[in-house]
Amino acid sequence: MSDERMYLSAVEVRRWAFEPAMRGYKKEAVDQFKERVAEEMERLARVNQDLEQKARNFHEQLRAFRERDKALSEALISAQQLRAETREAAEREAQLIIREAQAEGERIIGAAHAETRRISSDLDALERSKRIYIAHLRSLIERQLVELDVVAGVASAAPAPNAASPGAGADGAGDNGPTNGAPRPQHHTPAWLDTLVKND
Repeated sequence: MSDERMYLSAVEVRRWAFEPAMRGYKKEAVDQFKERVAEEMERLARVNQDLEQKARNFHEQLRAFRERDKALSEALISAQQLRAETREAAEREAQLIIREAQAEGERIIGAAHAETRRISSDLDALERSKRIYIAHLRSLIERQLVELDVVAGVASAAPAPNAASPGAGADGAGDNGPTNGAPRPQHHTPAWLDTLVKND
């Protein structure tokens, strides 16, 4: 079925002319009706234009909303991806920091152990040096004491340079003078040296 609808404008309605006929309508009444129809058509045309403009505006707003929604969705997806990437990067950085801290701690502990061993070795060396030094010092002091004893013994065995006192015997020696057979003084290690050796 073909569309036989007729599309007229207000101008066409005003210009439309009817052929006169017997017993026809009054021309003035027809003209008035035509004018009313034309005015109504103009009003409807304006309403239609307003509706079309609103529809275009609505379509434009809808398009803008859809674009905004798309942009927001993309931004949300990007934010989620960025958050995931940031979290992964932070976890990798934290693991790296932990590994570096552990390595640094192990290095410090190893250095401390090595320093402890070095100090212990130095202390042992110092202790050995101390013992050797004390042994040498004791030997030196004992030799010096022996030499002093020898000197003292020689001095006690020498004759007195003065003449014999009255009442002396035939050998010229007095009762209180030294004799060649006098015993040599006994050698004793000083107490402070014994204490030093014991403390060692």
